[in-house]
Amino acid sequence: MNHPTVTVVCLSYQHREFVEEALNSVFTQTYQPIELIVVDDASTDRSQERIREVLKDKPAVRFIANQVNQGNCKAFNSALSYASGKYIIDLAADDVMYPDRIEQQVQLFESLSEEYAVVFSDTHFINEAGDRIGETFYKRNREGVLEEKVPSGNIYTRLLQNPPMISPPTQMFRTAVLKAIGGYDASLSYEDYDFWVRTGKYYKYAFLDSVTTAKRELPYSHGKAFYNKRRNQHLWSTLKVSRKAQSQNELNEENKALAKSVRYHIRLAFFTENFEVGEEFAKLLKELEDLTPMDRLFVGMLAVKLPLNWFYSKIRG
Repeated sequence: MNHPTVTVVCLSYQHREFVEEALNSVFTQTYQPIELIVVDDASTDRSQERIREVLKDKPAVRFIANQVNQGNCKAFNSALSYASGKYIIDLAADDVMYPDRIEQQVQLFESLSEEYAVVFSDTHFINEAGDRIGETFYKRNREGVLEEKVPSGNIYTRLLQNPPMISPPTQMFRTAVLKAIGGYDASLSYEDYDFWVRTGKYYKYAFLDSVTTAKRELPYSHGKAFYNKRRNQHLWSTLKVSRKAQSQNELNEENKALAKSVRYHIRLAFFTENFEVGEEFAKLLKELEDLTPMDRLFVGMLAVKLPLNWFYSKIRG
């Protein structure tokens, strides 16, 4: 097997309690060479102090300590500009990579043509204490055998839909592709859906049937912001990405897939009382296909700004 350099960008924000474990999961990989770039996005919990302590005997590691918070996308791009690896991983500082993750993913990537932009795999979930919780991202039986078909290859229409069929923490990217599209869109509050839209149309994705990563589930995780009541920047970002997808879609099946995601976000906007962005999603849905009676019901409730977040919060727990 060839051993190209893999760049790992570890992004930290308020991750003082977890960043050491995340970094150690890079140091203990069975694969070399690895280029590690750590970015702390102006944490206020002394994360930068902890990172410096962990890296004190690691002079080869580049540490970017932001003094002003830039947001995930812009912070990642600052590291991408230094990345020299053939492949790259975006590692959140509260997640953990299993020791053979990079070795397995590189082995698969090296067997693929340059049509492939991403290799992704499966995830365990852990809590704040690091204990395993719940099931894996993909359904498996007691013996760990996969019980669902995970698509690979040309999967653009599936990437457009919601819920996502990729566990973002498991992705390994072809660095040249990420740089060719200019990195993440820094105007967005999160990156995954936008990356899938901008690359899935033109590149293939490959699934590795292995659990390679532990994703930490925290009450204040970045992804939880999708359920914020009002002023929900993730929903506005999703709307912007959905418009990007609409502009490049060519097939009816692509618009149908996008419409499925738009319907989900109309409902989410309604129940989180983000009525304005919900109405914008409704406009987009009307452009994609005819509204169903249920669609019209939600559009009507958005228009009158019916406040049901209390009920939604209760049923979500």
